Amino acid sequence: MGISFATFYDFTILITSYLDIIESELQHRLSHKYVWYRKQNDLWDRQSNFIYSSVKWEDLVLKISETVSRFKIDKNDFFYYAINRWYNYWSALAVELIFTHLDEIVSTRNQRNELIDFSLFGEKFDYSTSNFPKGFKKSLEYALDYPKELVYWLCKNQSQQQRKHIENRMFVVVYAKDGDHWKLKAQISWLKDIISTYVATFDDSKLFRLQLQPYKIAKAGLIWAIK
Repeated sequence: MGISFATFYDFTILITSYLDIIESELQHRLSHKYVWYRKQNDLWDRQSNFIYSSVKWEDLVLKISETVSRFKIDKNDFFYYAINRWYNYWSALAVELIFTHLDEIVSTRNQRNELIDFSLFGEKFDYSTSNFPKGFKKSLEYALDYPKELVYWLCKNQSQQQRKHIENRMFVVVYAKDGDHWKLKAQISWLKDIISTYVATFDDSKLFRLQLQPYKIAKAGLIWAIK
């Protein structure tokens, strides 16, 4: 039995409402500077895993305080460690929801294949939202003229651990003219419009073909989010 229009409509409203909640909560992070006082590590990752169940900023701050008290760890360092992980997780989840609830997208995420997020017109992709990378060492104007070079750099350099693979990729690259690229990850409604337009007008010619290994050609898409 297919899903009814009423059920589909209600589900769409639910997802929209959830995205609105995430966007609203992410705004609280923007008043704090974006710094990491230490590299990510397994211990602090485990101690801050409450981020996954704390969409509300108020709940997040409370759990940070409780954890600092329980484990006697540096309050300032752990505060930024946790809010950075929280911000990146919930903004990424929101973008994933945007992708996977568009008509043209089929979600393919499962525990057995963490490197594939969705299928777009039969092509499977892993996606990521990325700040325009300082390590690229070239200007936005250069990247706009030579997007394949940027995509190749992202494939070779981004997330060297879990996401180091040669499957198809879809990159959403945020660029803020004031330099605070990371803040654009909180503008979920704006990103939704950009992603929806890209998907609605998608054709295979928009994808770059990259030879990341001698006998493997991967496809990669690039969605610009510039403000």
